Order: sequence, then structure tokens, then C-alpha cells
Amino acid sequence: MAVPTEAPLTSSKETIVLEGATVRLAGDSGDGMQIVGGQFTNTSALHGNDVATFPDFPAEIRAPRGTLAGVSGFQVQFASTDIFTPGDTLNALVAMNPAALVTNIGDLEKGGILIVNSEAFKPKDLKLARLETNPLEDGTVADYRLIEVRLDTLNREAVKDIEGLSSKLQDRCKNFFALGLIYWLFGRDLNATLRFVDAKFGNKPAVKAANERSLRAGWYYGETTEAFLHSYQVEPAQLPPGTYRNIMGNQALSWGLVAAARLSGKELFCGAYPITPASSILEELSSLKHFGVRTVQAEDEIAAMCSTIGAAFAGAMAVTGSSGPGIALKGEAMGLGMILELPMIIINIQRGGPSTGLPTKTEQSDLLQAMFGRNGESPIPVIATRSPSDCFDVALEAWRIATRFMTPVILLSDGYIANGSEPWLLPNVDALAPIVVEHPGPSTDGEPFLAYKRDERLARPWALPGTEGLMHRVGGLEKEDVTGNVSYDPDNHQHMTNVRAARVAQIADDIPLQTVNGPEKGKLLVLSWGGTYGTCVTAVRRCQAEGLSVAHAHLRYLNPFPKNLGNLLKAYDQVLVPELNMGQLRTLVQARYVRELVGLNKVQGKPFTVSEIAFAIRELVA
Repeated sequence: MAVPTEAPLTSSKETIVLEGATVRLAGDSGDGMQIVGGQFTNTSALHGNDVATFPDFPAEIRAPRGTLAGVSGFQVQFASTDIFTPGDTLNALVAMNPAALVTNIGDLEKGGILIVNSEAFKPKDLKLARLETNPLEDGTVADYRLIEVRLDTLNREAVKDIEGLSSKLQDRCKNFFALGLIYWLFGRDLNATLRFVDAKFGNKPAVKAANERSLRAGWYYGETTEAFLHSYQVEPAQLPPGTYRNIMGNQALSWGLVAAARLSGKELFCGAYPITPASSILEELSSLKHFGVRTVQAEDEIAAMCSTIGAAFAGAMAVTGSSGPGIALKGEAMGLGMILELPMIIINIQRGGPSTGLPTKTEQSDLLQAMFGRNGESPIPVIATRSPSDCFDVALEAWRIATRFMTPVILLSDGYIANGSEPWLLPNVDALAPIVVEHPGPSTDGEPFLAYKRDERLARPWALPGTEGLMHRVGGLEKEDVTGNVSYDPDNHQHMTNVRAARVAQIADDIPLQTVNGPEKGKLLVLSWGGTYGTCVTAVRRCQAEGLSVAHAHLRYLNPFPKNLGNLLKAYDQVLVPELNMGQLRTLVQARYVRELVGLNKVQGKPFTVSEIAFAIRELVA
């Protein structure tokens, strides 16, 4: 039975209007922080706020409960103005246990609201969090507005009379109690979450009833407790008119791939091996088979890449996705796709560190791998998305480039973008430009098919197997120019290497010129790529408002660079390149344009804060 829609609950306490707020919910991995964080995000989006999120998962699959390594968090910034990041500092923190408090308290502003489950601060819990004293009693949290909630007891009391509910299931509802309290604190409506509970637990009446009751109990606790004298409200943002939905990066990327397939009249094939944080692309595409999508969960990364090559040879829109370690395994087969000159999309959702590294933490350290991580001279175009909603557009652009220039395309994203979310204005599908794909028709003149005869873009024809008269040879051995036959001629090898490089370089003629936000010349240019976009644009705007001479350019196209990038760089006294790596874009740009750049580098598994970049700007411009 559907949950009846109720009028929004209204508080009798004073309401303070804010421009925006940043909230983080943190607890054990298994406490449901991602679920309630997602619900808070969706509810705020439905309220009309601009929203940006940052989910934070434990790097270990099964970290022990109550430990520092097992903390899971979800951060939401919601505002009545345009925002581009999930926020630097927290206005409110919900800590479900001591470990969550220890790992997150440093991000809470002085005087910020700290809500804790006081019953989770027992000696055993403190020991697991490597604490010798109780931070609620030893002065650790003296600078914050501490709200101690007997969360376990209150939640059990709220659901105690529900039949068929074990004590374990009772306790699992406490995340919804905490969510209800946050909903009261920030004037959020319960109905969207009640509908979610009905859809998710409708076949489990006891669990459904318990989560609903816990949610309401949390709200009423906020209303009745004397710990809160007032609540807060963030008014809807003035967004461009249209239909919006909250969307995560990997979901937007998946939908963009489906749209690209439809716009080009192709079936979409995705061959992939599950790997964090790219797995959700395969999962999302597997749920879209009604759009003609075919998915293969391969046995390993090499099989995934080779199946993608096979699908491209057969004439499908071929896609594979992975993260850095998987891309390393795909390397040889990616070189095969390159020398066959077949269109396909290779997605890399970057994560922290080499080897297994930090699977759930964000980084952008695979740029040099994307550029050069194959044997031989193997140029492949590289583009990068900048935000969750931008993933849709970048997927279309990747396929456009792949089919126009008959080449694999590497699409770079990262964990911050993939798992983050923001409001997305649904596009007018009818207004999306078609992606024209042509295949040579049957040949009956008896002349051999010239598989590597190129057009004005240096692209070879995409012949479909089984087409009469179009027999040709494929494989990794060097091709003879025009014919595609195997060739060991040194001059031909030089020529084909030059042509493949020229074909990728020529893409620069087919992509937009680089734009700049701010003065067209001046003291400082901030040059960014990938997931640093939101932080950089916010920091630059803040510094521009202070009267500083600073501009911002964000690169989508990384190989080749936009044609005007070199001249653009010359217009500024200094160029600052913030990257979540040790300076990979800076290395590439310096080598290409022989220009000294300033690096701002961080490899902590965390995104930049706005204040970090703003401080660097002020240091250089002052």
C-alpha cells in the first residue's frame, strides 16, 4: 500500500533562514549513512535547492565495526544560490559513534552543531576508536554545539510495539531516526523519504513500519527537545526553468552512453569487469536493456577489453569501463584497438593510489597512464568530465569523436564525480544533435576493399563484417598503408605511425576553442581539469570578488589540447594548476608549450577545499 501523502510537518519553534548549509552524516559502514545521505540529498533537491554531495566510503571491504577504518560518511551542501562543491567546512555533523567523531570533527566549523549518539560512547567503543578518554567529557568538543541524543533507546522505544521486528532490526532503523532529526533541523519534508521506504520495504511490512516510525520519531524529537531552540531553512535556488532530477556521475555517464547509441542508431555494448568505483556503470547499463543495451560481465579486464574490440568490429557502439588498475591490464588490448582504428569508449573512473591503493578515495593520477600507458606509439584521444551532470554531455562527445575519427577514446572521470550528485536539467532529447555514422556499402566490382584508405579526417572506413566485397584483414601486426595488409616495411611503419598521430592531433580542428572565465589577460590563470572544476571555479569567483586579477580555464580535451591553449597561457604572468596528483597536467602542458607553471598538488584521497585553492591564488597574486 502506498504511503499517504501528508501535509508537510511544521515546527512551532523559531526558524532562521540561511543561504546554504553543509551537513555530514557519519557512522559505521553498515549504519546506512549512504542511504540516509542520499535521501537527504533527494529531499533537498525536491525542495528546489542547488545540491552537491560527497559520499565517503571505507577503503577496506569489511573493516571492523567501530574502527577508524570502517567509518562511512555522506556530505551534502544545499543552498539557495549556485554551488559547485559539497562544501569546505561543516555546519552540522551527525556522528553515530566515537570513530565517526574522531575522523570527522576536524571538518566541523567552530560553533557548529554536533549531534552524537551518546549511547555509543561506551568504553569498548572508545577503545575501538583508539581513544583513552571520552571526547564528550574531556573537552574535545567544547568548541561545538553538542547535542547528545540517546539514539538507541529513543529509537527502540519508537518501534518497540511493531510485531515481527527483532531487536537487531529495531537498531538498524536508528539511521532514519537521525535523518528525521536532521529533517526537522533544516525544515525538510518527510514525504519523499516515506515514499522511498514504501518502495524499498513494501514487501516487509514490519521493516517498512519501523523505518517510517523512526523517521517521524526523529522529527518529533527535534520539535519537542529543549536542546534545540530554533530550526533552519534554506530557500529554493533560482535555477533555470525546466525539469530537474538529482543524478550521480556514473548514472549520468551511463545515460549519456545510451543517448549516444540512440543518436547514432547503434546498439550499445558494454563489456566490463566489476571494479570500484566503476562497477555502477555496468550495473546501471544492465538495467537499461529495454533500450537495446547489451552488457557482459567479463571474467577479467583483458577479456572485457577484447570483447569491446570485437563488438566495435561488429559495428556496435562498444564501451568498457574500469579504474586505474584495470586500465593497466587492458593496456595491450587497447593498443590493438588503436591499431585496428575502431571506434570505442574506454572509461577510467580514477581512484586513489597505485596498485590496489585506496579504491573508494578520489584522485586524478591516471592522466599520464591515459596518455602513454601502452606499448609503442599508441596515441588515443583523452577527454575528461568535470561534474556529475557533465558526464552525460561528455559521453556524447566521446562517441562523436570516436566515430568521426575512427579511434578509441579514453574518458576520464574519478570517484568524486562518479559517486557525487547534483541537480541535472533534463535535456530536450529532440534537440540533441544526431551522431552520423556511415558504413561502406557492398562492393561487387571485384576490386579489393581498401580498409585503410582515409578520408579528409584521416579516418578509415568502418566496414561491417559480412558485407559483400568488403573482406579485410584485422590483427595487431602493422598495417600496410591503404590496403591494411600486413607490412614489415620500415618506411611504411614510420608512415603509419605518423598518420595515426596526425589523425589524433587533427581532432583539435574539430573541438571548441578553450574559454576563460575572467579577464582575458592578467596576473594569474587557474588551469584545471576533471573533478577539481567545482572547487577551482568557486575559489576563483571568491578571489575575483576580492578584486584579484585571476581567471579560470577548465580543460575538457586533454589529448589533443584545444588549438588556442598555447596563446591563452601567454596572456597571464603566472599559471596555477591544481591537481589531485603530483603534477601530471602541469608536466604535459610545460612540455608542450615550454612554459613554467605553478603546481598545487594533493594526494590524500580527498578533494581540494575551496580555501586551499583560494589561499594559493592570494599567495601568487598578492
